[in-house]
Amino acid sequence: MIRKMFLGVVAATLLTGSAFAKDTYKPLDGDPKIINFGIISTESTMSLREQWVPFLKDMEKALGMKVKPFFAQDYAGIIEAMRFGKVTVAWFGNKSGLEAVDRSGAEVFAQQSNADGSRGYYSLILTNVDNKNVNSLEDMFKQCGKGKDFGIGDPNSTSGYLVPSYYVFANNNIVPNECFKTVRNANHETNLMAVANKQVDYASNNTEQMERTHKRDPKAFAKVKYIWKSPRIPSDPMTYRKDLSPELKDKISAFFLAYGRLGPNAAAELKTLNSMSGGLGPFHRSSNAQLYPVRQLKLFKEKLKIEGNANMDAARKKAKIAEIDKQLQELEVLSASSMGVAAN
Repeated sequence: MIRKMFLGVVAATLLTGSAFAKDTYKPLDGDPKIINFGIISTESTMSLREQWVPFLKDMEKALGMKVKPFFAQDYAGIIEAMRFGKVTVAWFGNKSGLEAVDRSGAEVFAQQSNADGSRGYYSLILTNVDNKNVNSLEDMFKQCGKGKDFGIGDPNSTSGYLVPSYYVFANNNIVPNECFKTVRNANHETNLMAVANKQVDYASNNTEQMERTHKRDPKAFAKVKYIWKSPRIPSDPMTYRKDLSPELKDKISAFFLAYGRLGPNAAAELKTLNSMSGGLGPFHRSSNAQLYPVRQLKLFKEKLKIEGNANMDAARKKAKIAEIDKQLQELEVLSASSMGVAAN
């Protein structure tokens, strides 16, 4: 009985994100008359509009209310728009989704899947195929201080920024701005094309963008290669504002979970999904629990940074590391409990 009560509390925590949320968002004044759907800037607005508008038109029909795409120059623009109620449903990556949950009143309700049914993708480090002698991170790091340029993702990107920041740089004690002549932030599409056109020597990217470029621009795809591949990253979350009415939440969730899976138009809907990102399959039910690995990754990265700070007072360093270790332990409990909740 006590275990069930505990798991029930954990389940609520997973749903709301209250264990870590800062709750700085502006409350909604009832459900919106029009749903502004936030779309993070992984590619050009033109490309994203082409991919998402057919899906949003189907969503509009299913909900019986206007659904409009909302674009911004960077990920932060979508996070802030959701925070102030200008966006009420949004597609995020895991890191930007985490920021939206903590600061913008977002709640994860579904997760993308790939066309083959898998639910994950990988961060990559790219270079031009003409760099015959560069085939690993070790080869890239040998060129530190030799005037090379690096293209990194949006600061709120999981695969373009957070994952390479930890696994590529922090784990190898490399400071990007000290290694490279320039470090430039851009979206995945821009970074891939910059490598293909030799405008930067290296850039972070991901397997989804590579798949999409392979289909749309095989010549550019043939000009790049990857020299590093990350551990698997969970597929992207779909979110809505947690203060929407239960009725509207249910309608939105039902649309996503049925799309491409149920009903007379399932085949056409699946074709629409296949044309999005690197090729999507039907959505799956999810919650804020899918963001826990990203929370852990951010904390590990911060811990490494503190441990390597020679200028920090020893007592202060010890206290900060202890606090991070405590948060990591809490996340371990929450992650284990979430699996228990899902199994019951």
